[in-house]
Amino acid sequence: MSQSTTVGHSSIATVNPYTNELVREFPAMDEAAIDQAVHAAHHAFAGWRATPVEERAARVAEAARLMRERSEELAHLVTLEMGKLIRHSRTEVDLAARILQYYGEQGPGLLADEPLEIEGGTAVIANAPLGVLLGVQPWNFPIYQVVRFAAPNLVLGNTILLKHASSTPQCGLAMEQLFTDAGVPHGVYTNVWAPGSRMGRIIENPVVQGVSLTGSNKAGASVGEIAGRKVRKSVLELGGSDPFIVLDADDLDRTVEAAVVGRLHNMGQSCVSPKRMIVVPEAYEAFVDAVAERFGGLQAGDPADESTTLAPLSSEQAAEQLMDQVRDALDKGATAVVGGQRVDRPGAFVQATVLTGITPEMRAYTEELFGPVAVIYRVADDAQAVALANASPFGLGSAVFGSDLERARAVADRLETGMVWINHPTSSEPNLPFGGVKDSGYGRELSHLGITEFANRRLVVTMPTDAVIRDALG
Repeated sequence: MSQSTTVGHSSIATVNPYTNELVREFPAMDEAAIDQAVHAAHHAFAGWRATPVEERAARVAEAARLMRERSEELAHLVTLEMGKLIRHSRTEVDLAARILQYYGEQGPGLLADEPLEIEGGTAVIANAPLGVLLGVQPWNFPIYQVVRFAAPNLVLGNTILLKHASSTPQCGLAMEQLFTDAGVPHGVYTNVWAPGSRMGRIIENPVVQGVSLTGSNKAGASVGEIAGRKVRKSVLELGGSDPFIVLDADDLDRTVEAAVVGRLHNMGQSCVSPKRMIVVPEAYEAFVDAVAERFGGLQAGDPADESTTLAPLSSEQAAEQLMDQVRDALDKGATAVVGGQRVDRPGAFVQATVLTGITPEMRAYTEELFGPVAVIYRVADDAQAVALANASPFGLGSAVFGSDLERARAVADRLETGMVWINHPTSSEPNLPFGGVKDSGYGRELSHLGITEFANRRLVVTMPTDAVIRDALG
């Protein structure tokens, strides 16, 4: 069975989830050091916002070049710190580099003044930076998540304080070094080595103008409450329990492939992974059998080994939390078609598991399962599929599979999620907006929407000197 290791004096540490061995620790910043980091970011803001947007974008584009140059080093660092299969780590680094390149090339155009029609003069919406921003980012995509927040805001002209997950500190260090080497001035991008309990101190600092968090609902509620009380702009991405709806048995091999690839990317530790598979009767039995067969054939091993297909979860704690949810379902009558237990070897491994017979009194019905566990439901028709898909507190991503595209779009239009993909599992691209509704949070990242979330969308009206002065209310 798995073996746990107690981390030393600091909670900011690399613990290899493949072996549960402590690799490296980092000291946490005290309150004085935190305040100094905030001051440095505020001091740097004046010069950074005055830097031409083309030059800011060039620094981000250079970061993209450096990331590609260091891609193998970064990928292995991700695998070391959170246990990701090396091929998945490479995919993450590649996506992050493409995001940096996207904003490095497209950012100035996305921030161009937007003209408005006005009688007798001119009017534009101009995008100006707000100031110091705090980003609180998770461990599951320690390169991509940082870039998703930092790239557009650096081009916009904001300065960044980045609180990385305590379990992936070396990825955080590597990202800070990347931006420094790309020519981003001191204070413009700064790591904050501190536990989550000290984030309130940063948000409450009067020079901090916004906060973006990707994480748990508990953390999001806490950050959102402080930000709201201090009238700070916030963006929250708080996870999901994404539905994956199968409308027919046509091209079932491709549908199963999409379900397996989507569910097992990063070993299911993805907010947009398809966690609830909802299948019509004509496809249900074959779909369950095919997914279970694929899950049962996975081989646990070193995630840095190209031949490994089942990686550990990010930590021993994560593995036990997932098993608590699985045991709850099984104790209350669910069936594990395959899996359902820990892997009998050291490390934070959990068997790839397919659960059926999930009912509302089970935790798996409403909670997000963050790991290689698929829940499969049988529904009578499209209406029941939509009702079950929407019977969740979450609303991040969703996927609909069907050969009749008009039918698939009709189902997609009724789903209460921020993103819907038809005939493809929910994914992420630099030019596509990312975000959810309901308990999955609010705001959007990436695309043209992401670069203006923390902008002052300032109206500038110019009237001729001989224009008639009208009453303020027209």
